[in-house]
Amino acid sequence: MKSVQLDNATFLPHVCQLIDEGHTVTIRAKGNSMRPFIESDRDSVILGRAADVKVGDVVLAEISHGLYVLHRLDAVSGHRVRLRGDGNPYQVEVCSITDIRAKAVAVVRKGREYSVNSRTWAAYSKLWTRALPLRRYLLALYRLLWLGILPDRFTGKEHTSTK
Repeated sequence: MKSVQLDNATFLPHVCQLIDEGHTVTIRAKGNSMRPFIESDRDSVILGRAADVKVGDVVLAEISHGLYVLHRLDAVSGHRVRLRGDGNPYQVEVCSITDIRAKAVAVVRKGREYSVNSRTWAAYSKLWTRALPLRRYLLALYRLLWLGILPDRFTGKEHTSTK
């Protein structure tokens, strides 16, 4: 089967249109901003309508024209929302609540579907969001122990260990 890659600015508006029509859409995760819960090129996310979004939800938002992020809803203040990727301890994005285009309903990892409404997902998410001051160190441990990515002190580049 041949695959075609499209940039997000071309692809995601079509995804949003399908979701607006009442469909759910599964997309492959790209990027490391939602690590460790959603891993790039390994996991997929099932997106549905962005009804009743609340703090802690993983949402797809268009933060500027054609620029989309899949991040966790961190705070709501009136019509403004703050988004933060689980793998980004410090960087946040701010947009209008109307810029939220979809909400994650499940994550697919290694062929198995995990509902984001499950008690397990909710517990892990709550612990992770409350561990904000420690995330930098927890992410470093995750990268080192789980992924085998070691920092190179001398060049500032990363390389994968030979496990």
